[in-house]
Amino acid sequence: MDNFISKKIKGFNYKNYIVYISFGLVLLFFSITLFNKGFLSPENLMNILRQTAMISVMAVGMTFTISAAEIDLSIGSIVALSALVAALVLRSAGIILAVLAGLSVGAVTGLLNGIIVSKVRIPSFLVTLGTSSIISGLARKITNLEAVPIIDKRFNFIFGSGDIGPISTLFLWTLVIMIVGDLVYRKTPFGRAVLATGGNKSAARFSGIRTDAVKVAVMTISAVCAAFAGILYAGRLHGARYTLGEADVMTVIAAVVIGGTSFTGGRGTVVGSIIGSIIMGMLNNGLLLMGLSVSDQMIARGIIIILAVSLSLREAKND
Repeated sequence: MDNFISKKIKGFNYKNYIVYISFGLVLLFFSITLFNKGFLSPENLMNILRQTAMISVMAVGMTFTISAAEIDLSIGSIVALSALVAALVLRSAGIILAVLAGLSVGAVTGLLNGIIVSKVRIPSFLVTLGTSSIISGLARKITNLEAVPIIDKRFNFIFGSGDIGPISTLFLWTLVIMIVGDLVYRKTPFGRAVLATGGNKSAARFSGIRTDAVKVAVMTISAVCAAFAGILYAGRLHGARYTLGEADVMTVIAAVVIGGTSFTGGRGTVVGSIIGSIIMGMLNNGLLLMGLSVSDQMIARGIIIILAVSLSLREAKND
């Protein structure tokens, strides 16, 4: 019996559970230090999940992209443009057309990103950095820097500000995206192709995987998730503005890497990325309740990103 337990302990790889351990430690820390400020109240916990919903949705798409050894820096700009397009279309059309219009922004952008990356062989961070600037300019141009309000109560209820009992619709959307993303990532040939492409592109190609098609697909998935996050932002805020999502890129990347996805590709987990997103949300919420300014929160978030990426790269080197 002792030998069995000893073997189990020796075979335990804490790296596979680091995101869950981190989640528990962060929750415990703020639960103790902010006990009198209601950190553990149901309302505050649901508020954290509501605030992190858009980051979580984008993190699902980014998990596919980083797992394939690519990166998408255009998601913040896609959020803004998709939200604005959806809000503008909603003025003269129904909810369905507005949502489809918003999602099409992500689909077209992601497709173009993927084609340029796979066919022109330009690194994805350069491609998406360039398209991010283009999309951001379009978002500013189409409304002349003006916000577009949304007065459709059904749209706002479904995509952001509604509650079904004590549960936010934003949290329900997060669950749906997480479940679908996790199933595709872990249970389908496409998910295995993504991991193979990120792990060893040459070996994946020799095994019959169309690596270029995989790269186009993951860039498109990331952009569509960002577009849907923009729609959720518009529903929650009852309007759209060109500044939506502009500070989200690094938070999304941090959530994905903290969640266990290797920054060099070949390994990842959708559920872990969602947990990573919630950890970032708890940190923002907890630091705010502690009285720290937005500047302090940005500093803390930057430190966390550096540590998370450093740990990911160190693990990849050890592997």
